Order: sequence, then C-alpha cells, then structure tokens
Amino acid sequence: MSEGNEDKIRRLNRVAGQVNGIARMIEEERYCIDILHQIQAVRSALAKVESQVLKDHAASCIAEAISSGDAGEQERKFGELMELFEKRK
Repeated sequence: MSEGNEDKIRRLNRVAGQVNGIARMIEEERYCIDILHQIQAVRSALAKVESQVLKDHAASCIAEAISSGDAGEQERKFGELMELFEKRK
C-alpha cells in the first residue's frame, strides 16, 4: 500500500473513532453544542480525505486520459467529475 493510501486509511480510522465517540456522547445525553462540534470535526476530516482522493484521481486517471489522446476517454473522465460535483449540491 502506498504511503498516500496509508495516510487516507489512518484518517478514516480516526473518523470512525470520532463517529463512535459522537454516538456515545448522544447516548450519554451530552451538551448539544459539544456534539455539534464533534460532528463538524468529522465533516472536516472527511473533506480532507475527499480532497486527497480527488487529487490522486486528477494526478493519475485524469492525467492518463489526457496523455492518451483518446477523446472518448477524456470525455468519460470529465463526465465522471461533473457527475460527482453535481451530487455534492
């Protein structure tokens, strides 16, 4: 496994721990603002992983499609990205 993937896995494992912690906070009926702060931290951590994966995709899959000169493949990769960004709304 590449170092970049190891970093993503570490981050995701940390997020999983945070989510479990949030569930415990809710079970313990902790203060709502404290729970919301933890939820924001999870969102931020996931956004960082998402950004890393997107950068990797651009550096590999997109770059390969561009260098291949295959217009169909380039359109497919562009379409995948557009579909992804449309789902983020």
